[in-house]
Amino acid sequence: LKLTVRVIPARRPCQRARSPSMAPKKKAGGAAAAAPAADDAEKTQKPAAKKASKAAKAVKKSVVRKVKKVRKNVHFFRPKTKITPRNPKYPMKSTVGRVRMDKYRIIQCPVTTESAMKKIEEINTLVFLVDLQATKLNIKEAVKELYDVKCAKVNTLIRPDGRKKAYVHLT
Repeated sequence: LKLTVRVIPARRPCQRARSPSMAPKKKAGGAAAAAPAADDAEKTQKPAAKKASKAAKAVKKSVVRKVKKVRKNVHFFRPKTKITPRNPKYPMKSTVGRVRMDKYRIIQCPVTTESAMKKIEEINTLVFLVDLQATKLNIKEAVKELYDVKCAKVNTLIRPDGRKKAYVHLT
């Protein structure tokens, strides 16, 4: 076996040729040469004067240092930002939703057992099977609308078969 090692020379950075426009300008002789020398003297004085005036201003002003906020609580609360109110361009629903719990759905049917009839005769109480989601106020309003009677109070219970029964006491 014969191993050959090849050495690659390091690259030098490319140097661009300068264009003729970048060549240094020639100085004019005589009186014109004296004027730029005076300008150079002014330029060296101006930055020093500027620096001095800046220092004077800084001394006159009070130095404002940023103070680090001392946190007294271990919980970090997100800063309150602007909350713009909703400004919809069109309604979310095209039509108004109808009330699904109307008087005919609330009161399903009257109970006509012997015990219910006895309550009607003796203690002036009507017994109805009502919707499971119906509240006592809903039942009271539905009885008022359907039968044109005033209710004193409404007692409800849920039967073992899962239906709701309402005892409506009339005035």
